Amino acid sequence: MNKVLFFAHLRDEVGQENVEVEAAGKTIAELKKELAGTYGIQKLDAVMAAVNEEFAGDDEVIKEGDTIAFIPPVSGG
Repeated sequence: MNKVLFFAHLRDEVGQENVEVEAAGKTIAELKKELAGTYGIQKLDAVMAAVNEEFAGDDEVIKEGDTIAFIPPVSGG
């Protein structure tokens, strides 16, 4: 199993701050597509991802036990 963390507006869209999913062997891009469909998340393809607290690209393959975080862009001044 893998823990997926959601930050900022993503947390509101999902309705919780994290979920447990079977993501081992999938890429970040595949997981984004799956979660967007399951939870109706808008523009998930535009957010940054981290695996085990290190930024990861969409082509990174997830391993069993990895923690994945999705972090939307932040603006402010």
